[in-house]
Amino acid sequence: MAAILIEGVLFVALVVTGGTLFFFVVTRFTPVGVRLRQSQNRRRIERVAELHCPVHGFHDETQLVRLRGGERICPECFQEAVDGKLDE
Repeated sequence: MAAILIEGVLFVALVVTGGTLFFFVVTRFTPVGVRLRQSQNRRRIERVAELHCPVHGFHDETQLVRLRGGERICPECFQEAVDGKLDE
């Protein structure tokens, strides 16, 4: 009975190891991996760029105001837009 359980555990470990090795090879040595890394870098750069207001500087992500369209602006710019002080 114990031999059957050990054999099952070792088979699962073999399948997991094979899947991990396949994933590693695909993400490191193929164009698919390069594309995934480029997408991750692009998302990270865009996320940091969204945190920077050209007028008021950097803000924390929790401080930004989300508009109906989905874009985010800094709280100072939002307050200026609400107060109507955009043309000053």
